[in-house]
Amino acid sequence: MASIAFDSVSKTYSRQSRRFLWRFFLEALGRRRADPFYALRNLSFRLTRGESLAVIGHNGAGKTTVLNLVAGLTVPEEGAVRVEGRVTALMDLGAGFHGDLTGHENLRVNAALLGYSRKQVESLADRIVEFAGLRDFITEPLRTWSQGMVLRLAFSVAVHSDPEILLVDEVLAVGDQDFQRKCHDRILEMKRAGVILLCVSHAAATLEAVCDRALWIESGRLIREGPTAAVLASYQSGTSASLQAGATGP
Repeated sequence: MASIAFDSVSKTYSRQSRRFLWRFFLEALGRRRADPFYALRNLSFRLTRGESLAVIGHNGAGKTTVLNLVAGLTVPEEGAVRVEGRVTALMDLGAGFHGDLTGHENLRVNAALLGYSRKQVESLADRIVEFAGLRDFITEPLRTWSQGMVLRLAFSVAVHSDPEILLVDEVLAVGDQDFQRKCHDRILEMKRAGVILLCVSHAAATLEAVCDRALWIESGRLIREGPTAAVLASYQSGTSASLQAGATGP
């Protein structure tokens, strides 16, 4: 059964300096190295089949780091991340697409990168193109397309890849309102089918519609966990209070 488990996970990055030579000499002399930057500190949560979780917080809070750990793009320095199931990430739509290839050629290449077999590509290609609404352009080179058209194709390929875990990072506002509604409907359909959803977004209404639970993190630390509406209300109240304090401060 598909699942995600974070057990006391911490992720750090070294603070870099442009003065590499001086840093080398200082470290050789035994001077203390700069403290690492903690992207996440002691974070724990679990998700099983059919559950959905929003991760909220200000820019730099550690939200995308959570997705990167689940996707296997990085590993924690402390704690354990356990992921069971096929993972599809809606994080950088259009990455790897080539402007000189046609839409259909890019579809096949991207599908292969997501793990589609040739037989699956053949059986799903028409549905992918139809969902994206790009049938009139699919044989044209991608360099003749708008960026919105490219994103629609990339989104359509990803959501037809039969994932067990879907990672979403600020990409639900793809295309016009009709296509955005289609995207939301497709994700809710996947959720009803038992797909685990892990979403990062600043769009509160979208998160409330898609996710049952939420984590609020700041500076890599868990601030609150619970039902999405309640956590969003706390987050928005905290943000408003901070803005008011800044406006009235010295």
